[in-house]
Amino acid sequence: MKYLLMILTLLAAPLAAQQVPSSAAQMQLSFVPLVKQATPAVVNIYARILTKPQRTPLQADPFFERFFRDPFSERPRVQNSLGSGVILSADGIVVSNYHVVGTATDIRVVLNDRREFSAHVLLGDAESDLAILKLEGAADLPFLELRNSDAVEVGELALAIGNPFGVGQTVSSGIVSGLARSGAADNGGQGYFIQTDAPINPGNSGGALIDMAGRLIGVNTSILTRSGGSNGIGFAIPADLVAAFVAQARAGEVAFSRPWAGLAGQPVDADMVGPLGLDRPGGIIVSGLHRASPFNAAGLQVGDVIVSVDDQPVNTPSEMVYRMSVAGLGHSARVGVRRDGVLQEMTVALIAAPDEPDRAEVTLGTRSLLPGLRAARINPAVISELNLPLESSGVVVMDAGRYGPRVGLRDGDVILSVNGVEVAETHSLAALLSGEVRRIQMVIQRGDRRVALRFRGWRGGSIW
Repeated sequence: MKYLLMILTLLAAPLAAQQVPSSAAQMQLSFVPLVKQATPAVVNIYARILTKPQRTPLQADPFFERFFRDPFSERPRVQNSLGSGVILSADGIVVSNYHVVGTATDIRVVLNDRREFSAHVLLGDAESDLAILKLEGAADLPFLELRNSDAVEVGELALAIGNPFGVGQTVSSGIVSGLARSGAADNGGQGYFIQTDAPINPGNSGGALIDMAGRLIGVNTSILTRSGGSNGIGFAIPADLVAAFVAQARAGEVAFSRPWAGLAGQPVDADMVGPLGLDRPGGIIVSGLHRASPFNAAGLQVGDVIVSVDDQPVNTPSEMVYRMSVAGLGHSARVGVRRDGVLQEMTVALIAAPDEPDRAEVTLGTRSLLPGLRAARINPAVISELNLPLESSGVVVMDAGRYGPRVGLRDGDVILSVNGVEVAETHSLAALLSGEVRRIQMVIQRGDRRVALRFRGWRGGSIW
């Protein structure tokens, strides 16, 4: 009889464990109530993307294209994209990844209860890999609350919800295994991430990473893998940045505007600690400042070490850009700076890169030696858009057009001189590439390299 009672007790234990938890301690035994609460706000996204075919060098060549033209290969191709998204408001504001929907021509969103909505992109940004969607005709939808992602701690339990491999909505559990992960994601996004070991697989992109209160702490974006499967190292974009995107989308912006720093710097490593008078590695040493930089206006100097933004430590440029983006344009940030070993605080205005002086853009005409080439005068906004070195000046190629790539020009090349004449303004470039000049020698700056291009011109503007 004694052994029979023990057996009955053991058999009853699993049944008791399946009861709905009524306390925080019991919640750890089962995620069922949490999943039921959160999954209605996580959606599956099906997108169609029209892609332009890549032309071979011979097909792009004005002389050879007639021989190598393939009308079938030149047709736009339809690419299907599968991912996830998170509803953030009852009126149908949804966040997903840019690489899922950013360039889509047709977006279909399917809710957990099988309702379907068409959607369009309100705002997208490839650099952050975030996109904000609006569901058409949606109302009274379930949604997730955004949590302050700065309050998230390593070791917290977390659930990842999404549509991996297109098998349907799936939930995986894990913990927050790292914070302040900055750098480039596998999908091309760049920024600042929360790391989790909750299994994330293809199709989870854009899905939710939630805490044990059902609040969104991040948007799943990528995994670190060599095989294509989950190895327990996944990355999520913090909810604070998502909130900044939603605010700009609701304000009517179509592209995300992030504050401009106007400085160059690098992380402080162990070799720099002694000369800088620091007791440990950390922060960003400033190596360059644009004269129009708001940091320059606040009193920052080359050689200073930026250690914090709004009382949050920063150790990489990506972390600093993240902190500034969360604070938002039009506001100010408190920046902690060490100079000669002494800590001080500066107030920096968060502004967009000034689009001054005027770009004076020109597009070369059909009688030019490089018809269709579009060039602009360099200013801070152009430097920011093309990621040019801070000290760049003069004229830059905005669009190399049809003929530019044939002679070696690329978008973002800074044109220094043509036939020995310095190019400082766009109108002088247009003049130097007009007429019937037969031989051209052009010196350009490409990143940190100076390149000389030589090509021949012909009457009527054609190149050989």
